Formats: sequence, structure tokens, C-alpha cells
Amino acid sequence: MSEEGYKKLLADLKELEGKRPEIVRQIAEARDKGDLSENAEYDAAKEAQGLLEMRINELKLIIADAKIIDTSKLNTDSVQVLTKVELKNVKTGAMMAYTIVPESEANLREGKISINTPIAKGLLGKKVGEVAEITIPQGKISLEIINISI
Repeated sequence: MSEEGYKKLLADLKELEGKRPEIVRQIAEARDKGDLSENAEYDAAKEAQGLLEMRINELKLIIADAKIIDTSKLNTDSVQVLTKVELKNVKTGAMMAYTIVPESEANLREGKISINTPIAKGLLGKKVGEVAEITIPQGKISLEIINISI
């Protein structure tokens, strides 16, 4: 993962951990309102706490397993994780650019696609000028690699 992605995960974790006291306060407030068996506020607060703790644990696991890749040492001879790939759809001529990133950094609005997507898997290891035949849910597409950069 990139150093930027790693720092973002740490910031997200810190933010979520900062929400714990508020959830605990909501649970205590709902508990003070009486019978817990018919207390929707209490149930909602407990569910929110469960979801929060699940996300915190998920982030901790990702951070613990993270390996930061030094992008200055990446080779741009072929498509790999953290490289930016400029593509041309052979059939339509449409141009597009994606950065191949780990699952945790994927954001289509920013042009970052997960290494686990069919497109990324089909592009890995390809070089400039090669055409990748990729099977996606809508069928097969042919993407020509125009440029690879960092």
C-alpha cells in the first residue's frame, strides 16, 4: 500500500476510536430510560457500538498486515500495484486512466481501482503497447496500454 493510504487508514482509525465515548454515553443515556427489553434507543446504540467496533478491528487488521511500497522504487516497464495506467478501449477509442491500488485505497472517483477488480487483474504484468483482453460482467473488452507511470 502507499504511504498516503497507510496514513489515511491511521487517521480513520483514530477518528473512529474517538467516537467510542459518544457511543458509550448514548448507551448509558438509553439504559437510564428504563426497561431494556422495550428500549429501541438502547438497541440502536448497542448496534452502533457493534458496527463501530467491527470497523475499528477491521482497520487494525489491515494496518497490522500493511506493507508500505516505496513508489520511487517502482518499475514502470509493466503494470503493477501503485502504477498509473493510461488505457484506450480498442473498440470505442475511449481513453481512461486508472491507478492500481490495494482494496483499502480503492476510490473510483479518484481513478483508483482495486487490484482485485477484473480490469486490474487483466492489466497486471502487461507492458505499453500490449492489448489486454478482459472479461467483465458486461462481456469482453480490449484495452490497449498507452502509458504506465507512477
